[in-house]
Amino acid sequence: MQARPMGIRDVADGAGFSVTTVSHVLNEVPGKRIAESTRQRIREVADQLGYRPNLLAQGLRSQRTHTIGFVSDYVATTPFAGQMILGAQDAAAEAGSLLLLLSSGGNTDLEDVEVRALIDRQVDGIIYASMFHRVLTPPSRLRGTKAVLLDARTESGEFSSVVPDEVGGARAAVEELLSHGHRRIGFLTDSADVPATRARLIGYRQALEVYGIAFDPALVQAGSGESRGGFESAHAVLSRSDRPTGLFCYNDRVAFGAYQAAAELGLSVPADVSIVGFDDQDILSASLRPGLTTMALPHYAMGQWAVKTLLDQIDTEGKAPALHQLLPCPLVRRASVSSPPRA
Repeated sequence: MQARPMGIRDVADGAGFSVTTVSHVLNEVPGKRIAESTRQRIREVADQLGYRPNLLAQGLRSQRTHTIGFVSDYVATTPFAGQMILGAQDAAAEAGSLLLLLSSGGNTDLEDVEVRALIDRQVDGIIYASMFHRVLTPPSRLRGTKAVLLDARTESGEFSSVVPDEVGGARAAVEELLSHGHRRIGFLTDSADVPATRARLIGYRQALEVYGIAFDPALVQAGSGESRGGFESAHAVLSRSDRPTGLFCYNDRVAFGAYQAAAELGLSVPADVSIVGFDDQDILSASLRPGLTTMALPHYAMGQWAVKTLLDQIDTEGKAPALHQLLPCPLVRRASVSSPPRA
């Protein structure tokens, strides 16, 4: 026969204190003047007896379930955005909350079912996450609960949101090349019209402007954001008689293609051409030879920020104003950048 679960009365009998005192200690009721030695004794007995609190009852009293929903499109299945989940999970655990992860695979109907299920289970709030930085229209059901957008934002700004500082990251990437003496720098970008392509072009141009270098549209090549696109774009600019000595790549997959193009053209990285990527997809950036210098997306920090901001909303009963945070993209130096070759 299964043993009867231990209750507060069992702990009170074992510790020698009243049920009321034990209840105040185990439920962490604020404002009660109970000696620390008493609290310690009650917790020790509770541990010895294997006491577990009735979370349902606690939730009814506090109107909190200490659960947070995490709804994403592809974050759970992509190899480089999973740090967002880890950051969110660590922040939730630190606050004594449990993260409930659901993935829609981009299916809007399934997403609606997932959001409704989380609300029906009375989660304290919901993190709505995107695999990549985008401007979107969240599910309408989110307007009925406390929610924060992760790696996404809305035009209206009605929800708190956190995204990478794409402009600052691109500027830092190009400045890394500039600081090594490069003055003719190509930008291999993605042809997709998304916030990252627009913002990284702005950062590229800002860095050139700081160094007094005129923007040359011929050095900007747009293709697919994959290695094939990087190969084609890099091959085009590196085949020029006035080829660039440095390349800033939209992401690490594009940079991988640029490595291939350089090799096919008989160019060595970084002796003949220096390359900087973006995203720090470790399976690529650390495995390339030489290792790829790149900008890391702050996925872990964004996950943490989203949960902490959501918890603030919960604690203030949703009265806190919507916050919109840009988090910096740190530079990860490896071995793909050096001074330009002498003419």
